[in-house]
Amino acid sequence: MDTDLNPPYHHDPTVALTRDPAQHPLVFAAAFNSGSPRALAQVYDRRALFVPRPGTGVTGPELLAANTSFQSLGVPVSVRPRHTYVADDTALLIVDWTIDGHRPDGERLHLAGTATDVARRGPDGLWRYLIDNPFGTSAA
Repeated sequence: MDTDLNPPYHHDPTVALTRDPAQHPLVFAAAFNSGSPRALAQVYDRRALFVPRPGTGVTGPELLAANTSFQSLGVPVSVRPRHTYVADDTALLIVDWTIDGHRPDGERLHLAGTATDVARRGPDGLWRYLIDNPFGTSAA
């Protein structure tokens, strides 16, 4: 009897990155809401900085761990891009976001903010976060 809960055809969702920087926050939301840390990692540049709380930036494995922690809340994120400013291969993104709903344990959760993010267009023409600062307008 096969007891493998992840049969060979199972794989993490992939993310369709975008060539339009204004759409990148929506790509992020789709990756976040997939529940897959691997899918979420795809929306970041390999040198990206994530600010999980005001005044604290993390990179590399710590970035993955911080995002996985947010994903493990089990509540989807919704985003509303407010402004996108592009200079060559760099974009400044101002994005309103909300994580609102009930956790799997039934607890109500509401987090919201206005992100100040920087994305970079890679050599492949696709955009990825270089700096993800979800609490961009908060005081440190």
